Amino acid sequence: MSISDRSVAAHAREPEDLPGSAAGPAAGEEPGPGRRRRAHQVLSWVVTVLGALLVFAALVAPQLLSQLTPAAFVRIPIEGLLGAALLLVLPPRPRRVAAAVGGAALGLLTILKILDMGFLEVLSRPFDPVLDWVLLDDAVSFLTDSVGRAGAIGAVVGVVLLVLAVVVLMTLAVVRLGTLLGRRRALSARAVAVLAVAWLGCALSGAQLVPPVPLAARSTASLAYQQASGIPAGVQDKAMFAKESSVDAFRDTPDGARLSALSGKDVIFTFVESYGRSAVEDPRYAPQVGAVLDAGTRDLEAAGFASRSAYLTSPIAGGGSWLAHATFSSGLWIDNQQRDRSLVSSDRLTLTSAFERANWHTVAVMPGTKGAWPEAGFYGLDKLYEADDMGYRGLNFSWSPMPDQFALSTFQRTEYGRPDRGPLMAEVVLTSSHTPWTPVPRFRDWDDLGDGTGYDAAVRATDAPPVVWQDPDRVRAGYRDSVEYSLKSLISWVQKYGKDNLVLVFLGDHQPAPIITGDGASRDVPVTIVAKDPAVLDRIAGWGWQDGLKPGPQAPVWRMDAFRDRFLSAFGQ
Repeated sequence: MSISDRSVAAHAREPEDLPGSAAGPAAGEEPGPGRRRRAHQVLSWVVTVLGALLVFAALVAPQLLSQLTPAAFVRIPIEGLLGAALLLVLPPRPRRVAAAVGGAALGLLTILKILDMGFLEVLSRPFDPVLDWVLLDDAVSFLTDSVGRAGAIGAVVGVVLLVLAVVVLMTLAVVRLGTLLGRRRALSARAVAVLAVAWLGCALSGAQLVPPVPLAARSTASLAYQQASGIPAGVQDKAMFAKESSVDAFRDTPDGARLSALSGKDVIFTFVESYGRSAVEDPRYAPQVGAVLDAGTRDLEAAGFASRSAYLTSPIAGGGSWLAHATFSSGLWIDNQQRDRSLVSSDRLTLTSAFERANWHTVAVMPGTKGAWPEAGFYGLDKLYEADDMGYRGLNFSWSPMPDQFALSTFQRTEYGRPDRGPLMAEVVLTSSHTPWTPVPRFRDWDDLGDGTGYDAAVRATDAPPVVWQDPDRVRAGYRDSVEYSLKSLISWVQKYGKDNLVLVFLGDHQPAPIITGDGASRDVPVTIVAKDPAVLDRIAGWGWQDGLKPGPQAPVWRMDAFRDRFLSAFGQ
């Protein structure tokens, strides 16, 4: 082909590349290569921008859900600048490998950051990569109880797909950005240098657009350090706990001497779910909850009972009630599942096993437990009443299978009210004030509880938890009302059925989630001892606890793991 022939051929092809050309495609025909190429370029840039936004959001997103605002994303991430600088100096193939590894790592850190958000929002602490995986099973159980089995399965499948999508998309996004950096080295290097200077200036000045979120972001690096440093700490905790649990001042005390001052008494330990210090001090709840406690103090005094109250500091907040129960009973600080597993596989003396060894009949009433509970043997329980043992035929109250009043009525019918029994020790767990705090039971006449089906109409008439939780004020109102209900039920039970030899210890297991308490709340929970025999309260006169069911602001505060030893010291030889 001659030069002129090639020129003619070139000119013959040009009209196809010109939009609107007479030689271009007719209406309804496929676009030419030029139009497809431009569409591909636009799509490519859109994908690149979306990938950059995904990576940027992952780098600068704060760990606290309350800080997750648009202003929190107006920041400069130092991790992004360091990563870009590394990719700029690498040759093409190592750059691609480094980008893929970095993207996958960023995807996993993003998942951990989301877990941290959830744990901080619900449990007031970050996720522990060593000790907290077991809690995911409890989360599935909670979902099953709240939204049904199908909803829980759907949620789990959705979470798994989301995790895979985040990791894969983050990897692809970083690889794509690495390729772009390599194509535009000079421009990219200048941009990184300018942003690095800006980051340093913001870091030195402490600049913040919205306090307390700094403009010089390093949240992802901090998260990576936090998670990495937590791994050896979690491993070392097992050895530390073994050392702590080897010390027990009451191990060698004769069984009959540990609780001799309570001989002939019925002793009942009652946990009120999520009954924390905020319930009696926060102005959003204290007037109503305080009124129930004040009225209860007067009513019980009229019935011949006296009471003393204080605070215990729980090892947990927001959830994980069994860890608080274990701490209270064992005299050891049980703040994670690893410690709980180590505890129940040991021969540690607990409050309940101390009563069992001293020949009390020991029972547990646990309406929130379904099926076998292997730990019953460790705690020295002669009889366990779980949800299916209690005769409730009504609809579930969300997570809580039955109202507290029904659980107490079952305890009264099957154990406490029996005329043919000896001394009784019982652990009763009240669950009506468990999240999600809807529906809230209404107090009923004790003779009108039946088999529980009388509650069904009220359950059906109440909005489901997903509806209620769209409004934080409704959630807080539900919490307040549920705590009022639990306390009123317990006080009324003592007033109606309490005998002269009754010794009742009731307490909260932990503070509720931050949506109820706000950020920075203590982990204190109220604790109260009620008795008719003056000699019982005389034994604890040195504790300095305050009169009545409601502890005041100046009431003593102990760590929850201190209670076992003080109780055994007060009522033993």
